[in-house]
Amino acid sequence: MTTTTLTLLTVLSFQQVATESRPKVNNDLQLTLPPVIYAVPGIETNFYFDNIILSKASEQYKFKVSCDVGESRAERWTLTPTDENVGKHPLKVDVLDEEGKVLASQASQVLVIPKDAGAKTKKKIRLLIIGDSLTHNTAYPNEIGRLLNEPGNPEWEMLGTHKPSSAAEGIAHEGYGGWTWARFVTHYEPNPDGTHRKKSSPFVFLNDDGQPALDVPRYFDEHFDGTRPDYIIIMLGINDCFSAPANDPKLMDERIDLVFGHAETLLTALRAAAPESEIGICLTTPPNSRQSAFEANYKERYPRWGWKKIQHRLVQREMEFVAQKNDPKMSLIPTQLNLDTVDGYPENNAVHPNTQGYQQVGKTIYSWLKWQLSRTP
Repeated sequence: MTTTTLTLLTVLSFQQVATESRPKVNNDLQLTLPPVIYAVPGIETNFYFDNIILSKASEQYKFKVSCDVGESRAERWTLTPTDENVGKHPLKVDVLDEEGKVLASQASQVLVIPKDAGAKTKKKIRLLIIGDSLTHNTAYPNEIGRLLNEPGNPEWEMLGTHKPSSAAEGIAHEGYGGWTWARFVTHYEPNPDGTHRKKSSPFVFLNDDGQPALDVPRYFDEHFDGTRPDYIIIMLGINDCFSAPANDPKLMDERIDLVFGHAETLLTALRAAAPESEIGICLTTPPNSRQSAFEANYKERYPRWGWKKIQHRLVQREMEFVAQKNDPKMSLIPTQLNLDTVDGYPENNAVHPNTQGYQQVGKTIYSWLKWQLSRTP
């Protein structure tokens, strides 16, 4: 299958799949899948069953996955595609109780991208990654860079003013621990000390009146000689919503509405400054499966189940937000699926994965990038 054919299939089927992928039965489980799951030959892709429903005990349910590629295991569906799998593969998930009764169903599609997508791209591609502590850790940007260095990819460059000591060669980003959509939009530090802990938002400068203002064009002009990124990847949301009222759906949604107001401001500014950039919104990653990790970090203040409810709702709202934007150059990156919340986390950290988990996140973003490259003339 040619890249052109693959792109056409994606465009023609996206709206249909988005409609079919809405949860159909049993709102209690809140089965939630993104419209598309991206995959690349030779790279393992998964979705973990606990990550797609809202339940304290996902193991009490049976998950039937219907797809002509991949296989189901006890805790996940998994696929390491081959070149022969390139193309579109409809997928359906049924959640059943112990007696075999279907409680919830949802459709999606697996899109396997050629592993050499983008190899013929003559110009260097440029990426800008924006995020919080998960990005500051730099393990997943490092994984993206490692994969982009493999044969079948164009030359690449990461834009960013932040290069932590853990960054591999060529890796840069705008990822800072504790940061939120709002902080990137508004934060100004009048007395920076040269460290990432005491600095302004990279996008906020003093204007002609001496007042802090969001100025994304100036960011690109001052730091990168006016160069704009081809791809902007944003992973934010945990710090914005972590303390939302977990037991009050109305107040939870009100907090998310407030967050999306800041997101709208930043995205509008990025779009105005870089009208041709493809923007990927990462769906908020699920928490460590262990309640003990939350107790280690937060005592009894923030239980796992509370954050799980917020995170699951945030993913649903992020999907709605991107769909309502109706921006042909903005799409979802399903980072909430391919993250093992047991082996992909240390025992004592609630929301920050270990190296294995971060690498899974990096592979998911890389697969999205390969889809983007498959659409590049």
